[in-house]
Amino acid sequence: MLTIFFVVVQVIVSVGLVVLILLHSGRGGGVSDMFGGAMGSAAAGSTSVERNLDRLTVTFALIFAFTTVTLALRL
Repeated sequence: MLTIFFVVVQVIVSVGLVVLILLHSGRGGGVSDMFGGAMGSAAAGSTSVERNLDRLTVTFALIFAFTTVTLALRL
C-alpha cells in the first residue's frame, strides 16, 4: 500500500517538475515571459516570481529524489 502511495507521488511530482522547468526562462526568454508581463529582457534582475519559481523547482526536485530513492530501496 505504501509503494502505491510513493508511485502516485512520484508521478505527480514528475509532471510538476517538467512543468516547472519549462516555465523557467532560457536564453531567449522562454515560456516564463508569458507570465512575467511586458517587461521582457529589460528586467534582467531576479524578480520575486523567479525566486519563488526556483524555490518551488528545488523543492519538487528534492521530493522527486526522495521518492526515487525510497522506491528503489522498497522494490
